[in-house]
Amino acid sequence: MPTSLPIADAAAAARPVERLAPRALYQEVAERLRQAIFDRRLEPGSWIDEQRLAAEFGISRTPLREALKVLAVEGLVTMKVRRGAYVTEMSRTDVQQVYHLLALLESDAAAQVAEHATAAHRAELAALHQQLERQVKSREAFFTANERFHMALLRIAGNRWAEQVVTDLRKVMKLNRHHSLFRQGRLADSLAEHRALMGAIEAGDGARAARLMRAHFESGLEAAAPAV
Repeated sequence: MPTSLPIADAAAAARPVERLAPRALYQEVAERLRQAIFDRRLEPGSWIDEQRLAAEFGISRTPLREALKVLAVEGLVTMKVRRGAYVTEMSRTDVQQVYHLLALLESDAAAQVAEHATAAHRAELAALHQQLERQVKSREAFFTANERFHMALLRIAGNRWAEQVVTDLRKVMKLNRHHSLFRQGRLADSLAEHRALMGAIEAGDGARAARLMRAHFESGLEAAAPAV
């Protein structure tokens, strides 16, 4: 005589399998809007026309509003009561606060990496640094390689909470119209600072690596902060 399934198991077996979509629509919309903000197709301080964007994307306003909520949590969008959504605009204070936090978190990571990184990790950072060396004549390519180096450093340091915070801060930093790497002569200075940092990491000198990383951000802030 066949054994019967327990009631709970039988009910579960009778239910159709729920298939998850690879990615929710609002996430796709959030990524498109995020990229539009980074590319300056949506300028800092500008009002986001939900009706126009919904028509442009061929979607209802519901996933668009969900996407805007995601970007608001990331700090890229500011929601204003009865006025709608705006691309966040960075003040001088905002820029100073972001650089201060990045300096704290990344100087700590630099010390950890200098003192504890494996040979493979040092080789990975050296290869990323060489990409910076090759991209010094291209601002956008240098910016991309620079961010890749810094995020690799955070990953190698092994503090996932610091990595998560820095990821969000670096998104917000892209809103700054006066990004430090866009100032005349800043790319060459930044590259020289990276060379010194790599020297400290390869020497296993955590204190020097932390000090150089803080100085790197101080120089970046001086070039990046908009005038009052």
